[in-house]
Amino acid sequence: MKQQKMDGGNGLIDQQLLESLFASPWEIIINLVDLFLVTWLIYRFIRALAGTKIMSLVQGVGLFILLRFVAELLDLTTITYLMNQVTTYGVIAGVVIFAPEIRSFLEKFGRTPQSLLKQQTVSHEENLVTAVISAVKYMAPRRIGGLIVIERTQTLQEYIATGISLDADISSQILINIFIPNTPLHDGAVIIRENKIASASSYLPLSDSSYIAKEFGTRHRAAIGLSEVSDAMTVVVSEETGGISLTYKDVFTHDMTWEELEYVLREKLVTPPETTNFWTTVIKGGR
Repeated sequence: MKQQKMDGGNGLIDQQLLESLFASPWEIIINLVDLFLVTWLIYRFIRALAGTKIMSLVQGVGLFILLRFVAELLDLTTITYLMNQVTTYGVIAGVVIFAPEIRSFLEKFGRTPQSLLKQQTVSHEENLVTAVISAVKYMAPRRIGGLIVIERTQTLQEYIATGISLDADISSQILINIFIPNTPLHDGAVIIRENKIASASSYLPLSDSSYIAKEFGTRHRAAIGLSEVSDAMTVVVSEETGGISLTYKDVFTHDMTWEELEYVLREKLVTPPETTNFWTTVIKGGR
């Protein structure tokens, strides 16, 4: 008898909840808008983190929570206690370690309203490829040595810190001017992060590989060394021969034409254009 009364009460609550949700067409619209906004915010959050170092942290936290749940379920007291301690101090440590990535995410999120008001006719990736290719086409025939690094998913902050901070818009003119011989910034690497030239005259780790031919100098060893420890893409223009080389994910390609380089850069960096209208622009945050 008691059980029947409880069931009846739950049924009454469920009925009241349903009636409140669908009391009127206006209530239905409000609830749908609410659900849409929550879904959109979650989607934007995941998309902003996708392919970044923070995404690896998020995945690690998810796995940590799962293991903690299993430890509590199996009544593993010591492991549970240690995990609780890690949780207490892990948040602060994560904020300190991933401060550059968090700042970058907040900057992206802050630019969303601006991108809704102003459509971009040329994507950042397209502008990057055009600037790099124009610079290479000018530098290679004149044998102006160059070392251009394009940051991908893994952060290059430790190498950016070794150079001169620029935070400049990407253009072929700036890239060419940096590598003009006997200028203060020509020695070292230019590092590009997102849509900015983050630094110039940066130092990269040299490769210790014995398979690198003697004809390749310090710039090539630095490019190969960086490809061994990160997923950055590095373009090298030889000062001795004017040859064009590319390193990416521990793969070294040399004696390229600028057309071949452009093809690879577009394939790896440029997102295919989409046909969008106003509402899809709003949903995607202006991208």
